[in-house]
Amino acid sequence: MPAHSISDFGSDSLKSILHSKRAHIYYLEHCRVLVNGGRVEYVTDAGKQSLYWNIPIANTTSLLLGTGTSITQAAMRLLAKAGVLVGFCGGGGTPLFSANEVDVEVAWLSPQSEYRPTQYLQAWVKFWFDDGLRLQAARQLQACRLQRLAQQWQTRVLREAGFAVEPHRLEALERQFAPLIAAAPDVTALLTHEAHLTKALFRLAAQTVGYGEFTRAKRGAGTDAANRFLDHGNYLAYGLGATAAWVLGLPHGLAVLHGKTRRGGLVFDAADLVKDAVILPQAFLSAMRGDDEAAFRRQCIEALARSESLDFIIDTLKRIATETAPLADTAPAREEAA
Repeated sequence: MPAHSISDFGSDSLKSILHSKRAHIYYLEHCRVLVNGGRVEYVTDAGKQSLYWNIPIANTTSLLLGTGTSITQAAMRLLAKAGVLVGFCGGGGTPLFSANEVDVEVAWLSPQSEYRPTQYLQAWVKFWFDDGLRLQAARQLQACRLQRLAQQWQTRVLREAGFAVEPHRLEALERQFAPLIAAAPDVTALLTHEAHLTKALFRLAAQTVGYGEFTRAKRGAGTDAANRFLDHGNYLAYGLGATAAWVLGLPHGLAVLHGKTRRGGLVFDAADLVKDAVILPQAFLSAMRGDDEAAFRRQCIEALARSESLDFIIDTLKRIATETAPLADTAPAREEAA
């Protein structure tokens, strides 16, 4: 068969792998990203030699460019064609910022395609402008987060790695917070319950691995390994959240929970679905093992792929979009059923 370069294929060919099934998230530093022979590659220097490494863009969800990186216009064009989100960030993956909004917590350079799906955006805005329905969607999101966490923290893989949570303690947290989430009268109350749940999870995780006293510190203020790993790993989850929103055509400003306090709040909402379930236990495990940033990042990426986290985020956002419908839309169905 004749050889072809990537530029010979259309955007549909490059997107033949569904985003939810893609395997790779890349973090690069001290290299150049360019197009070489029709492929997107990153180049590192080894003495007088330049080493070229291929990036399989059709099987990649997001690309983090850290300290000492540069990227060419041609590479950005092919990455956008393949639907890969690109984010510029500091060393170790944090903080994340784009080329035009420096030091914003999440500001991805999304592929600029006007031909995104519209059905989920249209369903989303039908309920988004109604405070009550938006609260309903936020409750559903937090309930899914809690269910996912309870499921993932009891997997055999985590137990064998040394994160063996006592089932009754996890079940007690679920019994405590599930009713509070379901009955939250407003977003402020829901955010309060979320904060209390997160604090309880930190305490449970620290006790499970024997980490000792732990206090969650803001980015840059934490000196212990667990805090650094949590900051680092959460940005991987933000990458999945941004990818899911882009796949479904949902703007980042249409948040249901975090939108009033942070720009790009929908990314935070989406990342909540997998942060505690996947990133949190790995942060404490890696801290106890003395892993470096690269080893921790590799473990997180493997765990996110193994648990099909992007699939879960996309499916949950789709379900919220289609099930959180205004009363006017559901009334005929109820009448017919009656």
